[in-house]
Amino acid sequence: MNSLAKLASVTEEMSLEVEETPSAPDHLPGQTSPSPFSLAGTAECPSTGKTHSKESTAGLPISMVSTPRGPIPIIKSMMTSACERNCYYCPFRSGRDFRRMTFKPDEMAEAVQQLSQAGVVQGAFVSSGIAGGGVRTQDQLLDMAEILRHKYQYRGYLHLKLMPGAEQDQILRAMQLADRVSVNLEAPNTQRLLRLAPQKVFLEELLQPLRTVEAIRKSQPGARGWKGRWPSMTTQFVVGAAGENDLEVLQTVDYLYRNLRLARAYFSGFHPVAQTPLEELPAIVPWRQHRLYQASFLLRDYGFGVEDLPFEGDGLLPLGVDPKLAWARSNLNEAPIELNKASRQDLLRIPGIGPKGAQVIFTFLQGGGQFKRVEDLKNLGVYSTRAAPFILIDGKQAPTQLSLF
Repeated sequence: MNSLAKLASVTEEMSLEVEETPSAPDHLPGQTSPSPFSLAGTAECPSTGKTHSKESTAGLPISMVSTPRGPIPIIKSMMTSACERNCYYCPFRSGRDFRRMTFKPDEMAEAVQQLSQAGVVQGAFVSSGIAGGGVRTQDQLLDMAEILRHKYQYRGYLHLKLMPGAEQDQILRAMQLADRVSVNLEAPNTQRLLRLAPQKVFLEELLQPLRTVEAIRKSQPGARGWKGRWPSMTTQFVVGAAGENDLEVLQTVDYLYRNLRLARAYFSGFHPVAQTPLEELPAIVPWRQHRLYQASFLLRDYGFGVEDLPFEGDGLLPLGVDPKLAWARSNLNEAPIELNKASRQDLLRIPGIGPKGAQVIFTFLQGGGQFKRVEDLKNLGVYSTRAAPFILIDGKQAPTQLSLF
């Protein structure tokens, strides 16, 4: 079996790895956000405009990822789908009956280079099952990246997984080869992880590599990193299988944003997989995953704290309303924000106003501009209808149109 056929063979299982394919918008409702996009089985790459035979790309695990230079197509695969761990939710767990695939480092590097030269992808996300321990598996990932960067002089986007228990020198080397690194925490704490992955150790194996990444970024010059800067860092949580509530998850996410400069938290809603111990558990309601993304962005981009989020009595976010709107209804209905005197932080609390909009409005005000009516927001590209119920203009409530639904 050639390398492309082997890549195609892990497509179905890799769809559960959401690191690069958001299952919720990048921003809150009312703002523009890229949608998930799959190139599997298509003939055209939208980023390059090059056309290829459908046979050459059909079934490949190709996804879109947002980068500072815009969305790009990447190949998403694993060094091996064999794994010695028995994570209760995972399709790759040891003992599960399916055909395993393993790539040699040069084989994976050649496949990425081949797809890149053909214009099919502009990047790669490479993970792995654990075979022979986390350290040995990390060496395989590093060997692949070394070949790709040095033998093939590959300059495209590369996201490398850090294996549980990876050593500090391995983490440093990964950071010198990759644009992004990540470790899947899977659960928000030790107790919940025991119900998902009893062979993994939350603090030492999973959280510590994330701490090591940040320690390196703080203590060593960015010039030592790939392209002269240190990579960004992400993690992923499996939601809905370990009895965790949203409060637990978001407390951990908040810690990661504030202390480790996490670029983004991903949430993989639990779906039962045959031949796993959790195969009888129900899948989560998709809206729960969506609300977690929205709350996560409030923590990362909007200056909210965990204590600001509208948790219900069971520690879950309400499914019927986005958390920013729920907060505004509780806090701004009786105390709307005076638009012409608002700080940037005040503006971020108003529904319909995101980080870019808040900055545009604040710059306008700092330059001596004044709003006379709510419609003036539209001239600055802000979604004024959502904002109107929660603002004052020169002490007067903006008129709003009641919803018919």
